Amino acid sequence: MAMSTPVQPPLRRTGTGLSDVGRKRQSNEDAFFFEDRLGLYIVGDGMGGHAAGEIASQEAVETVYGMVKRGIGNLHELADPLVEEDVRAASRLMESAVQAATYMVFSMAEMDRGKTGMGTTLSALLVLGEYAVTAQVGDSRIYKVNGDAVEQLTEDHTLIAWQLKQGLITPQEAKKSPHRNVITRAVGNRDYVQVDTGLVKLMPGDRFLLCSDGLHGYLRDSDIAPIVALGGEESVKKFIALANDRGGKDNITAILVEVD
Repeated sequence: MAMSTPVQPPLRRTGTGLSDVGRKRQSNEDAFFFEDRLGLYIVGDGMGGHAAGEIASQEAVETVYGMVKRGIGNLHELADPLVEEDVRAASRLMESAVQAATYMVFSMAEMDRGKTGMGTTLSALLVLGEYAVTAQVGDSRIYKVNGDAVEQLTEDHTLIAWQLKQGLITPQEAKKSPHRNVITRAVGNRDYVQVDTGLVKLMPGDRFLLCSDGLHGYLRDSDIAPIVALGGEESVKKFIALANDRGGKDNITAILVEVD
């Protein structure tokens, strides 16, 4: 009698998100979005005066969502053994979604001179079968947490990160540098941006933290796992409180994604 292959149940993903204006800013230029059914999670940190940053981040997040929602039906779920073409298609969808957001924000600024130069960071995670695909522009971050192990999945597109990578400055010098907030890539300040995409295999017990620099600027690596272990709403509230307690000089946004 032929043995049938057991069908794996889909991984359950649960997102919880929270954003806070912080202690020093008058308005919140961060934006976030998640939809568990789609498996999509996004954080954006806007920049540009006269509420332009607020518009940039919101428009960018909504554009990425719209593009992924329309295109996800053409993708295959990613599982071992990986099919290279499926991985490429998933990465391409995430990249084109961010490019569409870039063009959208840039065009809006072109039409309204008061918004010239507005832009946003974008960090996005798409859970697709047994893998997740990341897309990154700017200095918001995605961390993967499993037990006590914490891994930063994204690279900051900042002058400081570049100087560190080239060995031009030490980590101690980086902490005191006046160029800490200089971003080298953003969504919307030009009509095209280079998007980093990545692929990560999902393991039992994986948690993902997506956050703006208003949070990770205050985080020590040792803070992350214990707070993530609280789970759900308690976890994101604790992250927001921690950033505010340590100064809250920027808007603070966190999304926790729990995969079972």
